[in-house]
Amino acid sequence: QAQAAESGGGLVQAGDSLRLSCAASGRTFSGYPMGWFRQAPGKEREFVAAITWLGGSTYYADSVKGRFTISRDNAKNTVYLQMNNLRPEDTAVYYCARHFGGDYYHTGHYNYWGQGTQVTVSS
Repeated sequence: QAQAAESGGGLVQAGDSLRLSCAASGRTFSGYPMGWFRQAPGKEREFVAAITWLGGSTYYADSVKGRFTISRDNAKNTVYLQMNNLRPEDTAVYYCARHFGGDYYHTGHYNYWGQGTQVTVSS
């Protein structure tokens, strides 16, 4: 069964960097855009970034634009999220998922969610 598995989270200080990875299993992910979302305690899951299949187009939430970079290596079935200049408000569980249609900004347009990886940024 197709599944995404996130890794790379951890506890860092404000201003530090982290790179998250999303390993996608199965051919179900081939040819599809992928996205990253995050969910902080008590808040709804929110869009972070998305990338098309060949990586020609990327999309970012305003809150991370200029600090985060999404990329993918289709030969490795892996999507990355490079996070620089982290802030305490970036603290959340980060999820990746496959986009199947519609705009890139809503959780309802994604499936095959991973279990998430925790990112904690201390001030």
